[in-house]
Amino acid sequence: MADNTPDTNARKGPLRRFLDLPADSVPKTLFVAVTLCLFASMIVSVAAVSLRPIQEENKLRDKRINILQVAGVYTPGENIREAFQAFEPHVLDLTTGKFTDEFDVATFDERAAADDPELSRDLSSDPAGIGRQSNFKTIYLLRKEDGSIDKVILPVHGYGLWSTLYGFIALEANGNDIFGLQFYQHAETPGLGAEVDNPRWKALWTGKKLRDDNGDLQITVDKAPPAAGIEYHIDAIAGATLTSRGVDNLVKFWMGEEGYETFLSNLQAGDI
Repeated sequence: MADNTPDTNARKGPLRRFLDLPADSVPKTLFVAVTLCLFASMIVSVAAVSLRPIQEENKLRDKRINILQVAGVYTPGENIREAFQAFEPHVLDLTTGKFTDEFDVATFDERAAADDPELSRDLSSDPAGIGRQSNFKTIYLLRKEDGSIDKVILPVHGYGLWSTLYGFIALEANGNDIFGLQFYQHAETPGLGAEVDNPRWKALWTGKKLRDDNGDLQITVDKAPPAAGIEYHIDAIAGATLTSRGVDNLVKFWMGEEGYETFLSNLQAGDI
């Protein structure tokens, strides 16, 4: 005899059948997991978008602090925005060693420029490991009260052991004496390569020279001090040979003909 008992499940809609499933069933478990993931991703996305202006402002503030520090004019607790007004930013054309007004210095992004084929170039020799090089860099002048140049702050970057190190080198007005070197972004090994942040190591740069009397670039980061020319020598970081070599490469690159050499020659000739 045929079973004429009504199939109550057949009369239920998909939602009702889903709700009637046990709480630990596979469909309900998957539904909860997917819902939580979607909700969490929405929260993270909203937070990332809403906090981006604050993050960008904090990055800019940290960069300015590093510029103040490398120039030796940072005072803890001071208003960073006001203190930074003492610096005079310029977009520098590396090919001519002259300032350009082609870009708005307040919005110019040199990292983006390095990815633009029209604003950058491939390097035939790349000891600093930077890939492409922007033809333009934002540099900073710090002037004395009489209007003469006191310090020149030049951005530098290059590959260390694990990361690209981004920082600034501060030069005296003669374009040859180093006042300081400081990195504001890197991911080198804590306790080893990260010692580039150690104040004692950074202090070794003060008073060193880039070039000799013949104009040849001599600055070197190395383990063994030379028998002569100590004024061009920086002790390598103990236990961080590759990071030290990276710093040596990037400083030589940026102070050389592919970097700021033409600008520094113009500076020394008073043509700035």
